[in-house]
Amino acid sequence: MNMKHMVKAAIAVASLFAMGATAADPAAMDPDNPTCPQAPNWSTNKTMELTPKMIDGTKVLLAEGAVDQGLPDRLRKILTDNPDISEIWLRSPGGDARSGNQAGRVIREADALIITRIPQGWTCFSACNFVFMGGRARIVEPGAHFMVHMFTMTNDRNAINYSIEMGTDSTVGLIGEVEQQSALLATEDNDFLIRMGVSRKLLSEIMYKTNAVKTEDGDKSTRRCLTNEEALRYNVANVGG
Repeated sequence: MNMKHMVKAAIAVASLFAMGATAADPAAMDPDNPTCPQAPNWSTNKTMELTPKMIDGTKVLLAEGAVDQGLPDRLRKILTDNPDISEIWLRSPGGDARSGNQAGRVIREADALIITRIPQGWTCFSACNFVFMGGRARIVEPGAHFMVHMFTMTNDRNAINYSIEMGTDSTVGLIGEVEQQSALLATEDNDFLIRMGVSRKLLSEIMYKTNAVKTEDGDKSTRRCLTNEEALRYNVANVGG
């Protein structure tokens, strides 16, 4: 199947499965995050659903929903059970950062040469970025969104709330743990990018320059969507869409 047919298939399935997409005005951008869509089409599934599907003669795995801790094991099993999967199409609001790294490694270690793709109109955010980067061939289609932010460990709200209930000493201890784990995660991210052949400048020039939270000076931007040119420059995508 040639690239033209693959792109047509991507557009067709994106339309078919686009739950929650901004169908009325897909070009509406977020005023706080002007490089990104106002209503990202990244699925509302609480855990990532993996659905093998034949599309125009090609076995595709639709990966839709939040990146959860069980994803790497589920992904490994479904790729083992379906060795003819040649593409993984992603839309996700992110989730567990380390599980995203692990799932990306599962894809890279698979026997088959698997293409990862973000179809037109779909969004791959946060931990999904690292799942996507596991593909040896990676495609971000025009109109698709590879959305990034600064990675931290502060999304563990249960631990934070519990420490606050326990008092000041516990909260101070948690802050130290968060700082330590965030530094470790940054090292893991850097190692992952090297292994996947993605430019480490993606971290220094994009991810770590994007606010983790809204700032006191009024900057509300906490997300950044790469342009197609940036995706190719940083080798996030290594095949034109």
